[in-house]
Amino acid sequence: MRPTLMMYSNPMKLALAPMEGLVDVHMRTLLTRSQAFDYCVTEFLRITNQLLPERVFTRLCPEALNGWQTPSGTPVHLQLLGNDPVAMADNACRGIELGAPVIDVNFGCPSKCVNNSMGGSILLKEPESLYRVLSAMRKAMPEGTPLTAKMRLGYEDKSRALENAQAVQAAGASMLCIHARTKVEGYKPPAHWEWIAKIKQDVNIPIMANGEIWTLEDYLNCQQASECDDIMLGRGAVATPDLALQIRQYQNAQAHDVQAWPDYLNDLLWMLRTTVDGGNIKFAADRIKQWLAFFKMQHVEASAFFEKAKRLKHHEEMEQLLIQEIALTPAATYHMVTQ
Repeated sequence: MRPTLMMYSNPMKLALAPMEGLVDVHMRTLLTRSQAFDYCVTEFLRITNQLLPERVFTRLCPEALNGWQTPSGTPVHLQLLGNDPVAMADNACRGIELGAPVIDVNFGCPSKCVNNSMGGSILLKEPESLYRVLSAMRKAMPEGTPLTAKMRLGYEDKSRALENAQAVQAAGASMLCIHARTKVEGYKPPAHWEWIAKIKQDVNIPIMANGEIWTLEDYLNCQQASECDDIMLGRGAVATPDLALQIRQYQNAQAHDVQAWPDYLNDLLWMLRTTVDGGNIKFAADRIKQWLAFFKMQHVEASAFFEKAKRLKHHEEMEQLLIQEIALTPAATYHMVTQ
């Protein structure tokens, strides 16, 4: 039986966002190991005007070969990006044939390259575009497979935020995730969570809030301002890999041992070795530096380590530095998080 959006067990849904070039199969594996997320979403699969072969889907989402689940059992939803209704519908059906439990559509990507190809957030300029794409997909897809969408509040401004959300609903989507900024605002703080609450007043499908959630306090503030129970974590989950677990255990009134810098060093070492073992040797050292840039946003220790690591180009050098740092770093000091 295919899952529906109502089958996930937690009353308040917590999802891991799709982040192009950052949250791939390895990052999904690591961030979902605690089983705190209800589901995660793939990086977008770019659809032009043709039906893609099976190997493209499984390359994007190796979890497709494991029942569309991460090793911890967290469901993986397939995200598509494009503007051709027929091609989007055909590829959605191909994904479903391969076992994808949910099809998600990207109307939020702010990338200039993607927008210049008429994909992602540029479609928010014309709500009818969202409707055409989603309605064609909904009509072609099996009735039991959920169709969801992710969007920003707009392109240049928020004037069509409600129209776009209503178009998503009218087209038959089961749920809408809203990143609470426009394309032009990018990732610049703040996220305008209160706009999501405005949209919820006139849209009846479930809405999930996303954007600028770095801490447990941010999560609670976002829930209050957006009036959303369901939250999607993006960069905050990458910067603090146990953030979802902190949130989940807070919801359950349980104490939680917060990860400390030694734990993150071991995560970095695991990621480096996993990336190398996966054959992406040239990218391995740069990947660690990319991740460290996120750690720096939330953890003081990461800044000093980044200075040591930023000029390293080879994975062997990075591995040796990590091993040395782990050996020199005192045992973790934990702080209890309680309700």
